[in-house]
Amino acid sequence: MKVAAGAPDAAELITRNDAPRGPDLAREADLPGAADMASATDGAGAADLASAAVASNEAVAADEAAKHAPLGSATRRLLEGPVLPALLRLALPNMLVVVVQATSSTIDAFFVARLGTDVLAGVALVLPAWMLMVTMSAGGIGGGIASAIARALGGGRRADANALVLHGLIIGAALAAAFSAALLTLGEPLYRALGGQGEALEAALAYSTIVFSGAIAIWLVNVLASVLRGSGEMQFPALVIVAGEVLHVLLAPSLIFGLGPFPALGVRGAALSLVTSYALRTAALAIYLLTSRSQLRLGLAKPHAKYFVDILRVGLPAAANTVLTNINVAAVTGIVGTFGTAALAGYGLGARLEYLQIPLVFGFGTALVTLVGTNVGAGQIARARRITWVGAGLAAALTGSIGLLTAFVPRLWLGLFTSAPDVLAVGETYLHLVGPAYGLFGLGLALYFAAQGAGRLLWPLLAGIMRVVIAAVGAWVAVYVLNAGLAGAFVAITVSFIVFGGAQALAVSSTLRARTR
Repeated sequence: MKVAAGAPDAAELITRNDAPRGPDLAREADLPGAADMASATDGAGAADLASAAVASNEAVAADEAAKHAPLGSATRRLLEGPVLPALLRLALPNMLVVVVQATSSTIDAFFVARLGTDVLAGVALVLPAWMLMVTMSAGGIGGGIASAIARALGGGRRADANALVLHGLIIGAALAAAFSAALLTLGEPLYRALGGQGEALEAALAYSTIVFSGAIAIWLVNVLASVLRGSGEMQFPALVIVAGEVLHVLLAPSLIFGLGPFPALGVRGAALSLVTSYALRTAALAIYLLTSRSQLRLGLAKPHAKYFVDILRVGLPAAANTVLTNINVAAVTGIVGTFGTAALAGYGLGARLEYLQIPLVFGFGTALVTLVGTNVGAGQIARARRITWVGAGLAAALTGSIGLLTAFVPRLWLGLFTSAPDVLAVGETYLHLVGPAYGLFGLGLALYFAAQGAGRLLWPLLAGIMRVVIAAVGAWVAVYVLNAGLAGAFVAITVSFIVFGGAQALAVSSTLRARTR
């Protein structure tokens, strides 16, 4: 396999320039006017000129060697060998992270619930802004960073990969500052608009102020984890994130209820525990990046526009997709809400299972970003295509199995949360109609991650927009024009999943074909 085709060999460049002197040196070094200068000087002057030219060429050779450094063993493993073991090796650590984070979130909610319904409602008001920040930093901008680094390493451009680390950190810091500024100044009107009032609003502001004051820690964790994932290092970020979640679960009750030497801080304690755990995760990931175990180094060169563009041309469309997902949830929830509280609760339970598919696919998705990006960067398009379809097939099989199981036996899921007949009826209708399409939803999500890795997101983003339009507009038409009721709205969601999966398949297939031309 050829790596970094056309790149000069550093040793050859240096050897070529060891011998020439005087006019011969001028011809070898290609220095304009050097031949005339050499012939016009005495022996000492020619020797000085020769030494200077050789030193200059050695510097050029060293710079070329840095740009086209030999592939590290971690990168080489991504470019060679069987696809399925490589996918599973990269995906499993991230799937473990998802499971641990979901468990931690549930336990965290349990502790907060002990403070009362108003406090629990207050934290729920903050959840949309929190989820938007996390998904943008990990899956949106983080995906752009991982994709850019994977493509650079796959192409043998180690110097570019190192420079991308710094540029990713700059982008992350800037967006963290934007989130902090927006939520610290506009948090109260936002939470009021979402229905917050009284003690629930007070709890939301207390929690939000601490969480978004520490937004920089959340962004840096996800940026640094994306940097390492882009280089093929999955295990250490997973270990750090799991350890951070365990720390949060242990620290949160102490700060909330005042256990041991800690003061009782209530809901502020939950927020402080969260930010503290993220700050420590940031430190651990940064230290690892500075050690010899990391493939990458933090390049401190002057920021360059091309590196920002390389990250943001993938990261911004991916971030826009997370916004579209939230808009879709809000629009459909608003339509279902007109049918009453029971309908809203039943739909909410079904939608909760739907959105659990996203973190499940994320495990495969992060592996796809790295593997596809590295192979596209190395020009191995056929292998990138094979990786894409194997990964997407695994994701579709996982999500499709969950969907079919709950479509046939919906109370396996719904019964965990409620026994109310009216709520169960709506939830069962939802899962009967939408569950069978979960496989296509998972397929589309996995293919979207593969497109991130390839660095081509225009058509996959349009496929995501189609899903939102069909689900939201289709549900509205079904309810208010066709009078098809809740079942009609749920059919619109099913159709949106089918179109989403099919459109993503066409978009990604076309994208990877285009890269071969």
